[in-house]
Amino acid sequence: MTISDQKAVLIHYTLKNDQGEVLDSSAGHPPLAYLHGAGNIIEGLENALVGKQAGDKLQVTVEPAEAYGEYDENLVQEVPMESFAGIETIEPGMQFHAEGPFGPQIVTVTAVTEETVVVDANAPLAGETLHFDVEVVEVRDATKDELEHGHIHGEGCDHGQEEEAHAHEE
Repeated sequence: MTISDQKAVLIHYTLKNDQGEVLDSSAGHPPLAYLHGAGNIIEGLENALVGKQAGDKLQVTVEPAEAYGEYDENLVQEVPMESFAGIETIEPGMQFHAEGPFGPQIVTVTAVTEETVVVDANAPLAGETLHFDVEVVEVRDATKDELEHGHIHGEGCDHGQEEEAHAHEE
């Protein structure tokens, strides 16, 4: 069976940046499971996996446009310290949920002064070219529930537990 839309896919991967530093890996963990065609993984990696099957190994380079986008300086802003009232310590690297022009977004603190906090709403890997080593572990038809929910069920998914708990309440 080959990878195409509406297939459940399990992959092992190692992600590196241009400098060869490992940014993320599934090594030592269960494979990453995703629903192909549902936008569960970045576009460039998903496109490179089309037509692959279990056992295939490949190296994929994904440019920013098909990953997390280009870095946008307009998404960096200085906000008054008062915006963080009630928070004792604010340090670079901390992340907060903020209301952006298109809804909720995560911002990362990049600098702190006595009066202001600089926050960056770019994705952490925005502007980065990503290099993946991938091994396709399994390809199968997605279940009806997985298609309805838009992702693969399994480890870390609590849909079945929610439905089971709801059934016990009735």
